[in-house]
Amino acid sequence: MIEEPTVGCPYCGEAITIVVDITAGSQRYVEDCFVCCQPIDLAIEIEPGGEIGSIDAKPENG
Repeated sequence: MIEEPTVGCPYCGEAITIVVDITAGSQRYVEDCFVCCQPIDLAIEIEPGGEIGSIDAKPENG
């Protein structure tokens, strides 16, 4: 199941939509901002019920 939450870029502040496969469980990966192209370190927690519990978006080197 795919979710498309919106997160704020920690560099430019723009709201961007990311694609999350919640069947993969909790995940951590780096994705570039679609606006400023800076690398965002994303940590996504998936709850036992299969819903997104939290998303932490921070600078890759932060």
